Amino acid sequence: MGNREDLLGGAVRCLREKGYAQITARDIASAAGTSLAAIGYHFGSKEALLNAALFEVMDSWGAEFATAMPDDDVSDPIERFATAWTGLLEVATRQPELAAASFESFLQARRSPELRAQLAAGQEEGRRGLVAVIQGIDEADVTDEQSRTLGSFYSALLSGVLGQWLIDPDRAPSGRDLAEALRAVTGGGG
Repeated sequence: MGNREDLLGGAVRCLREKGYAQITARDIASAAGTSLAAIGYHFGSKEALLNAALFEVMDSWGAEFATAMPDDDVSDPIERFATAWTGLLEVATRQPELAAASFESFLQARRSPELRAQLAAGQEEGRRGLVAVIQGIDEADVTDEQSRTLGSFYSALLSGVLGQWLIDPDRAPSGRDLAEALRAVTGGGG
């Protein structure tokens, strides 16, 4: 592994241990076993490195989300929704430090146009990916309209539930709770 990969790995470890906002360049260099200068050489800045590490984590979550989805034989949409959200939340809450770091990055984006642009692009990709995974369709088949509407709904739901879970994990809604709420909202009971 080269310095670039070592730095990414060190930044991911720091995200797990310290969150996003508390990490110093020295923390990352120490975790990576590299010099401080290597950060500037390979990434330009500590922020660019942290952003790359954060997106690497989010990409790995996306891959894990896909494996947590129900089989295609779940025909009832509410049951599929419950199973999908149970799997998504299980994956997302497995690494609470990284979930918290993603929220910290949202706040940092208010002061960093570069991070805001990266998060916006990642959010758009995430919306499309959530639709594909939860609906059980190929990502290439997700329409722009589905991404904008359904993907935005799923993204808001995921962010909201994770926020609740980070604050009060014992009372955050489960996948089943979300499905029952959806059933009640759509007039299907509850």
